[in-house]
This record gives sequence, structure tokens and C-alpha cells, in this order.
Amino acid sequence: MPDSVIHDIGYQRYEGVRLGRRYAVRSLWVYSLRSAYGLGRSAKAKILPAGLFTLACVASVVLVVVNNALHQRVLSYVGLVSTFSYAATVFVAIVGPELVSRDLRTNLLALYFSRPIERSDYALAKLGALAAALFGLFTGPLLIMLLGMAFNATGGVGGVFHEIGLFLEGLVTAAIHSAVFAAIALPLASLTGRRMFGTGLIIGVFLITAPVSGVLRTLDTGTLGRLAGLLDPVSLVNGVDRWLWGEGLYDTGQYGAAYGLVAVAVTLLGTAGLLRRYRRVRA
Repeated sequence: MPDSVIHDIGYQRYEGVRLGRRYAVRSLWVYSLRSAYGLGRSAKAKILPAGLFTLACVASVVLVVVNNALHQRVLSYVGLVSTFSYAATVFVAIVGPELVSRDLRTNLLALYFSRPIERSDYALAKLGALAAALFGLFTGPLLIMLLGMAFNATGGVGGVFHEIGLFLEGLVTAAIHSAVFAAIALPLASLTGRRMFGTGLIIGVFLITAPVSGVLRTLDTGTLGRLAGLLDPVSLVNGVDRWLWGEGLYDTGQYGAAYGLVAVAVTLLGTAGLLRRYRRVRA
């Protein structure tokens, strides 16, 4: 049997700066955020985010023209976010599985978790990326509306600052909607490595809860009807809008605080469920 020989093929140990866990998590978040918009991927992956963003921006331009032509606010910044929430559910249903299903299906999690990223880091980075992507989808139309309304604002500088204040209300509303929808969608998407199944789960939740809530509102106009929106994610966030700003597509009556508490609970429970899922997943 011939003697073994070790060949030196030129590999060297890395002796540079090791950027560590924080940099790795930030890089994962940036990569996931880019993936949500289809950046660095095929043209097909860009169709949904680009299409929704374009439609929302066009709608915002139309609103600016109508508002300025009629000299009254047909739809506010908060109302714009509330109305666009239905399209936002489609966005999270498609993008959520895209962010996590491939890693589950191809067993890439073992590479992520080898070092230095922890399981909780991965889950929170993906959740933050989905929420940030949805927030960006809301922010574009809001900025267009701000520029258009501020340009024609009456009252000089005071009118412009008034518009900025209303714009900030819209941003807060967008942040709430983004956090709630992401906390619902991503835990469901993480249950399967198949994107189609993940999308089906998310859409199923939104589609099933909406008619149930609608039937309860129709059957009872009292307490049950006012609280029925808690069952439907879109009605839930719109109820929060009505409670905070007095605007929104769903009338909560005297139960606005309940909508705020349930929205916080849904966000926290969804985040906890996602963390639990990745603590238990095999990698």
C-alpha cells in the first residue's frame, strides 16, 4: 500500500477581521429585504412588488389630483393605508413564503445556524424584513401624497407643517399594519417548505376570517357586531386606525381600545410562535 501524501494546494487561513453576529444578522435582514422586492432575482420575481407599488402610487397621484380639484380631502393618509391593506395581504401571502420556504426545503438552515447566527436571530431578521418591505410599500404612496398636498397647501408654512403632521400619522398607521400582517403571515409560511402551501395557508386565514366577521356584523349591530372585526386581520388593523385617529374603514364604537390590545397581542403571539418554530425546526 503506497504511503499517503498531503498536497499543499494553496489554501490559507482567514486572518482578517471577523465582523461577528450583529453584522451577520444585518446582512441577512438586508438580503431578505432585497429578496422581498425581487432585487437580484429574475424579472418574474419583481412583478408582484413592482406591480403593487405602481398601482398604489398611481392611486395616490389620482387622490392628490381629486383632493386639490375639489378643495377637500377625499381620502386622508390614514385612509390611504387602510384602503391599501387589502392589497397588502396579497403581498405578505406571496413574499412571506418566499423568504423562508426555500431555506426549509433545501436544508440551508444548518449553514445559517452553524455560526454565528442564532435561531432567534434568523427568525427576527426574516420577520423584520417582511415588515420593512410592507412598510416600504405603504411609504411610497404616502410620500407622493405628501408632496402633492404640501405643494398646494394653504396657510403657507403652517399648512405645510400640518400636512407633515398628517403624513406622520399615516406612517404610524403603516407601521402598525406592517407589524400585524407580518406577524400573522410569516409564522404560517414557516410551517412548510413549499411556497405554494405557505401562500395558501396565509390567504386561507385572511379569506376565511373576513366573511365570518362580516356575517357576525350583519347579524348583530350591537356589541357582537362591534367586536366581530377582531376575528379578521384587516378589520382589526382598520379598527385600530379608527381608535387612534378617528378614521378607518371599520367602526369600532366604544371598543377601540380592545382592537389596540388585540393588535399588540397578535403581533407578540405571532413573533413568539415564529421563534418557537425555529427553536424546534431540525437543522
